Amino acid sequence: MLSQKLTDEFNEQINKEIFSEYLYLSMSAYAKTLNLDGAANWFMIQAQEERFHVMKFFNYINDRGGRVILKAIDAPQTEFSSLVAAFEYGLKHEGTVTARINHLMNIAQQENDHASKTFLHWFITEQVEEEASFEKVISKLKLGGSQALFLIDNEMGQRVFTPPAGA
Repeated sequence: MLSQKLTDEFNEQINKEIFSEYLYLSMSAYAKTLNLDGAANWFMIQAQEERFHVMKFFNYINDRGGRVILKAIDAPQTEFSSLVAAFEYGLKHEGTVTARINHLMNIAQQENDHASKTFLHWFITEQVEEEASFEKVISKLKLGGSQALFLIDNEMGQRVFTPPAGA
């Protein structure tokens, strides 16, 4: 049985993961307005990954006897000064998600909830990958400048959503 404290915290995380999905949909729409279909695809795949995260928390709460309570979602940022600025904003956002996952792990450790610690370990590893993915794109965009933007955009267009193994 999941404690009420972890149930509440995991419900809050569902809200934050849905917001992340919403944010990346907004970023995809922004990239579309720039006619950068590859970047739009990259952000769309990111949104799909966030939806996958939502469902992991949703199912975990239910599997552990808790109740999912959905809350209102804040509006995401819709305007960015450049594609690099959008990716930098995304990286900053992922940093806040990482801090939040670490907070959840601290609670699970305090409550000696081994099942939740095992569950959260996947998210800790995932956040390392998320931040690295953003950093890699930012690095390429800054290194290549505007002349390489279209090549980088083409590369981002090749990204596909693949659910993690064992999901």
